[in-house]
Amino acid sequence: MIECVVNISEGRDPTVLDALADAAGNALLDLHRDPDHHRSVFTLAGDEAVHAVATEAVARIDLTTHEGVHPRIGVVDVVPFVALAGSSTGDARAARDAYAAWSADTLGVPCFLYGPERTLPEIRRGAFSELAPDTGPAAPHPTAGASAVGWRDLLVAYNLWLADTDLATARGIARSLRGPAVRALGLQVRDQVQVSMNLIDPMSTGPAEVFDQVARQAEIARAELVGLVPARVLERIPNRRWRELDLDADRTIEARVEAQGLGWE
Repeated sequence: MIECVVNISEGRDPTVLDALADAAGNALLDLHRDPDHHRSVFTLAGDEAVHAVATEAVARIDLTTHEGVHPRIGVVDVVPFVALAGSSTGDARAARDAYAAWSADTLGVPCFLYGPERTLPEIRRGAFSELAPDTGPAAPHPTAGASAVGWRDLLVAYNLWLADTDLATARGIARSLRGPAVRALGLQVRDQVQVSMNLIDPMSTGPAEVFDQVARQAEIARAELVGLVPARVLERIPNRRWRELDLDADRTIEARVEAQGLGWE
């Protein structure tokens, strides 16, 4: 099975988000809505439902009026494909390339590819300046911008909110965490600050490890899992810590696939 974890630049309008969820149908495993980041993460089973979600998003959302904390280059901002059980990295790469071609041809939205070619942060820094789109028009879509479309291994998106409201503290902690296993930003979110992370090697550095690293530097107000976590990552962590870390057995990819009756073919 292929998983697609599409990041949409809309986190506030329930009518729009409900329409996108309806477009995803039974493939929707999880929807994480964040009004402060003005961003939502749709975790989808398979590589087909993302077409319907993207079509609906481009029709309903205008990036020119968008304001939010999280960096973005488009309405359908990031479209990563991940190989789960029964699929290979080659399948994920093929799904990435097929979606990027479809988005360019059908929606007129240019796409930048990431994976072995380059990282997602490189696209954020260089899109339309140092980097030209890999598919589609040379300029951004007038209301939908562009998309970063990739294939990658499983990761965990994770936020830690600090009790201290000093942005410099959050940014300093984020810098201390960055490395081969962790990407991190310190962000101001209304009157609070957070360390926002992608745990790109969660079997070595997962939610418990980053929580403890941050806790040694500052008091943590709360933890926030964005989307789902692989079961094998959860199994590494004593269940007595799950509540503290915002984890639960129901919030694994495997549990949601089973609940939807989708199987792993």
